[in-house]
Amino acid sequence: MKEIVIVVDLGHFKAYRLIKSPMGSPRLELIEEYDNISAHGRLSEKLSDEAGRFGMGMEKGSIKGYGEAHHLELDIQKKIIKLIVKDINALINAEKPERWYLAAPKKVNNQIVENLLTEVRETLKKNVKADLTKVKKSELLEYFE
Repeated sequence: MKEIVIVVDLGHFKAYRLIKSPMGSPRLELIEEYDNISAHGRLSEKLSDEAGRFGMGMEKGSIKGYGEAHHLELDIQKKIIKLIVKDINALINAEKPERWYLAAPKKVNNQIVENLLTEVRETLKKNVKADLTKVKKSELLEYFE
């Protein structure tokens, strides 16, 4: 039986193949791993403009661009989630496991699952709403039993 375990957060993606040996216990074999650089760091480090530095000045009153409500952090998060969903869909379609397991932080878990392809979502066996990207591989299986 072919099974896949995927653990993600906005900055990390790890996919494992679950291998069950006839005599021993199950083990995880890393298939794919990457870090999403755009998810790391503060927003202020990514923007080069300081408030008011490039504002549109007027003689009597001053109009500045930094007073507007920007949703840049939310937009970046949506793009990262879209990338994660695309990678999960591609991996599950390529590997064609009978079932697979997902662990993603509660904050983004529902958005990921809702955007998966229907055929991919149907084979999802267990969904853990937790960030397990830093959990040791040897301890990871305990969350999916």
